Amino acid sequence: MNDDLEHLRLLSIFHYVVAGLVALVACIPFLHLFLGIAFLSGWMSEGHQAANERTMGCFFIGFAAVFILAGWAFAALVALTGRRLAQHTHYTYCLVIAAIACMFMPAGTVLGVFTLIVLLRPSVKVLFGQAPPVAPTV
Repeated sequence: MNDDLEHLRLLSIFHYVVAGLVALVACIPFLHLFLGIAFLSGWMSEGHQAANERTMGCFFIGFAAVFILAGWAFAALVALTGRRLAQHTHYTYCLVIAAIACMFMPAGTVLGVFTLIVLLRPSVKVLFGQAPPVAPTV
């Protein structure tokens, strides 16, 4: 039981660290956002602005904004999972976010797998207020 508390505390800390890394990586599309703004403003063209430059500018801005916002939203969900792990609440939420985090290699995969391993222990389920499995009687 004491090991479970320590593992949940460590996982909580690592969720905050990975959330910070995800938020940082989600800032990479800012380069595309600035490039799109440059296309729209005509800074990159000589003379008149072509219609295809405007289209490319909107395309770059739109996709960059979507990727930035999606990355920041996922970072917020991972950070919230760290908080929930520390509080021993929202078991299903923590389980789902841990599974989703496995898609984000390499740090998210390692964190997600370890989180799933810890959360699937019966003693940890009890800490979260989940009913222990009942053995069938014959």
